[in-house]
Amino acid sequence: MLDITSEIWQVGGAGFTAPEDAAVYLLCFDGRAAIVDAGCGGQADRLATHIGGCGIVPDQVDHLLLTHCHFDHAGGAEVVRTDFDCRVVIHRDDAESLIAGDSQRTAAHWYGRPMPPLKPDVILSGTKNRIRLGDRHVEAIHTPGHTPGSVAYLVESDGLRVLFGQDVHGPLHADFGSDANAYRRSLICMADLGADILCEGHYGVIRGVDEVQAFIRSFL
Repeated sequence: MLDITSEIWQVGGAGFTAPEDAAVYLLCFDGRAAIVDAGCGGQADRLATHIGGCGIVPDQVDHLLLTHCHFDHAGGAEVVRTDFDCRVVIHRDDAESLIAGDSQRTAAHWYGRPMPPLKPDVILSGTKNRIRLGDRHVEAIHTPGHTPGSVAYLVESDGLRVLFGQDVHGPLHADFGSDANAYRRSLICMADLGADILCEGHYGVIRGVDEVQAFIRSFL
């Protein structure tokens, strides 16, 4: 596991679980936990071991917060929901791709696998939502572009603003329903949040307000 703050850890992704998994993060406020993304699902046992290594037991986990519908982020969602009895959260504009098991929109075909159909428990709508976690809230910010329903999650921990912006880097592709103009607007939105830490899906953890902003703006 990688300590990010005293309440946030990286528990999955390359070097932690399977090489094809996007990063998986864990946060715990006031004894209640949430997992951000689920990887592809092939090494769910290792993911569960890492989560347990952070002192979190399954009945503490309330939410699986999906940043978008892609297979390397959401392919393992069903097994995580089963293992932790948690609610799967995703934005409305990506929900249908999961419900339908759309292997093109979810990029599962890029991995040579089918996307199992998945019915989310909580469907976000609009540009901003708040999700209660323990004594605090997670802010869900709609950041379309990479996919129509991409979401970044923003929290405060140890006096720092932590942004889970999993695929800040893109890419954009017709298979995903990407929108270049929306992507640029979302990058500007994320850069302007003033995050102290960015937890990205494939580039790891970036620290420092200036460094986070520079990283995000490098993709404009």
